[in-house]
Amino acid sequence: MVKKPHGPDPIVNAALSLAAERGWRGLALADIAERAKVPLTEVVEHFNSKADILDAYIRRIDQRMLEGGIEAGESPRDRLFDIIMRRFDAMAGDRRALRTILRQSGDDPWAVLCGGTRFLKSMALTLETGGISSSGLRGLALIHGLTAVYLYAFKTFLDDDSEDHARTMAALDKALRRAEDFSSFIWRRRAPPQTTPTPDFR
Repeated sequence: MVKKPHGPDPIVNAALSLAAERGWRGLALADIAERAKVPLTEVVEHFNSKADILDAYIRRIDQRMLEGGIEAGESPRDRLFDIIMRRFDAMAGDRRALRTILRQSGDDPWAVLCGGTRFLKSMALTLETGGISSSGLRGLALIHGLTAVYLYAFKTFLDDDSEDHARTMAALDKALRRAEDFSSFIWRRRAPPQTTPTPDFR
C-alpha cells in the first residue's frame, strides 16, 4: 500500500515551530522533515528552500484573508482595516517564529520574510479583496502605498501580545489615516471630466 503524501501544511507548521524554539538561520530542511515526521524526499518535492516555505506561509495567510469576505457599505479604508487585521489574526499564533525569522535574516530581513514578489502579490490581493483595483499604474502605486501601511502596522504587531491586538489596531488605523490624508485618490474614484456644452449659434 502506497503511503499518501502529507501535503505542505505539516512542513510549514514544523518550520515555524522550530524557528520559534531553535532559531531560523541554522535550520535545515532535514530538521524540518524530522519535526514534521515527513520524509526529506517529500519535503523537497514541495519546497527547495526555507524561502519556499515562507512563500507557502504567505499564501496560507492570503487564503485565510479571503475566507472572511467584506462588509457591504463600508468605506474602502474601513474594508482594508478589517482585511489587514484578519491577516494579523491569522498570524497571531506564529508571532514568536516571525520575530525570530526577522531577527536572523541578515541584512534585508523584510525581503526574506515578505518574499519580495510574493508579498507584493499579497498586497494586490488585499486591495482586490477590499474592492479596490490593483491594475495599471494607479494600482501599482496603491500596492506600494498599502505595503508601507502594512509594514508599519506589522512592526507593532510583532510586539503586541495583547489578546485584543489593541496596539496593532491603533497603529494600522494611524497608518491608513495618514495614507488617506496624503493621497486621497487612493480611496476615491476619480470624478469623470466635466463636459462643456457646445454653444448653439442658430
